[in-house]
Amino acid sequence: MPDFVGRSAELAILRKRLNLVSETATGTAVSIRGRRQVGRSRLVQEFCDTSGVPYCYFTATKGVSPVEAVAAFLVELKESDLPADAELVPRTAAGGWPDAFRALANILPRTPAIVVLDELPWLAEQDETFDGVLQTAWDRLLRQRPVLLLLLGSDIHMMERLTAYDRPFYGRADNFALAPLKPDEVGNALDLNAAQTLDAHLITGGLPGILRSWPRRMPPLAFIRQECADPAAPVFSIPEATLLAEFPSPDQSRRVIEAVGSGKRTHAAIAAAAGGRAGAVPSGSLSPLLHRLAEEKRVIVVDQPLSTRSGKPALHRVADSNLRLYLAALRAVHDLVRRGRPKQAYELFARRWTSWRGKAIEPLIREALELAAVSGTLPWPSAEIVGGWWNRQFNPEIDLVGVGRAPVARQICFAGSIKWLSSPFDRHDLNELLASVQHLPGFEPGRSGLAIVSLSGTATDPRGAGVELTWGASEVVSAWT
Repeated sequence: MPDFVGRSAELAILRKRLNLVSETATGTAVSIRGRRQVGRSRLVQEFCDTSGVPYCYFTATKGVSPVEAVAAFLVELKESDLPADAELVPRTAAGGWPDAFRALANILPRTPAIVVLDELPWLAEQDETFDGVLQTAWDRLLRQRPVLLLLLGSDIHMMERLTAYDRPFYGRADNFALAPLKPDEVGNALDLNAAQTLDAHLITGGLPGILRSWPRRMPPLAFIRQECADPAAPVFSIPEATLLAEFPSPDQSRRVIEAVGSGKRTHAAIAAAAGGRAGAVPSGSLSPLLHRLAEEKRVIVVDQPLSTRSGKPALHRVADSNLRLYLAALRAVHDLVRRGRPKQAYELFARRWTSWRGKAIEPLIREALELAAVSGTLPWPSAEIVGGWWNRQFNPEIDLVGVGRAPVARQICFAGSIKWLSSPFDRHDLNELLASVQHLPGFEPGRSGLAIVSLSGTATDPRGAGVELTWGASEVVSAWT
């Protein structure tokens, strides 16, 4: 894979901000957040390298003292191409960050420049006054200069808090959330066909740190076979490091995320799996934990059944597909790899892969259909949100439900089925879909449409049964282009 791929839209956003700095001769701040290994630092480094303007890139170190952090910043500032004379940068700042930012302001050129503060939450963690100092320095010293200030961090909640209404830097920075690479970017980077592209996206989660170790044109299963010979392979080490960083101790939060990752989707199932000798985790403890994991950590996604009636239960899944795959299969595979058993490790993965992929692909396909709905390329103009539907018994469970609003819709625009197997969608599958939609609240035959998404196509022409949309892997990937 090339060293840097995709991110054309993200680079354009940053260049737009730099152009604004050039036109107004005043400062602009941008807060960039994104999960670990999503390529946040690499994107900004690429932007700095291609910007054509001087820059200083400072990365904080977790756990150091404020004095050490300031000293490291001044060293980075002195060695950057910002100062006309490096001797203008002091060796120390007795006043801490206020003096350090004053030193930065004194050496900024009169032409546009870029200043990057990476891992900003670690600076705030070291010094509780840092947010206020940054705000004061920005308002009084930096904002009047032609500087683009980029504030980066992998702790999503802390980066969101940086610009929250009750924090000092509120209203002073544009917020920019960096997502993983999109499926089409993964396919272009690896030169794979559509079906292989989707498999590669599920395996890597779109994380550049894993994709960099993937040889071009290598099929997904061949890649996993290759990685099973390497205990330090990124496909294992990156999700393991993410898990350790997010949940360093095996506490209840860790047990909950592991329960969800192992396939426990309902509140009751998670409570039982995450419990201990005393029994299931009490609802009063589990509900706040799930809320924190979903709303603050963004590690878990909560899916609600979509129909014209309020429905239960909510289902939980791990947001990042690479971490989801690690918890479901790759962790056990990695254990075998560490023990020097690559053949058995690959065979274990191959046994678990097909069934895991069949469910893991569903959120990706729903997202693709939502993108197509927004662009107006679906047969149902009113559809804007795509999810699924199930009852308490999960009988039936409908893969695709398209509505205009959620979770309680005015009408069902369409319902559908996903079959992501080597066999085509056949008459039996169609009959099962037709029987299932009769239980879907709000589905009206003749008014609500039907959709099929199949990896291996269809065995018969389903249009006679009212199916208006049939997608394969190519259509799914094309939704992002």
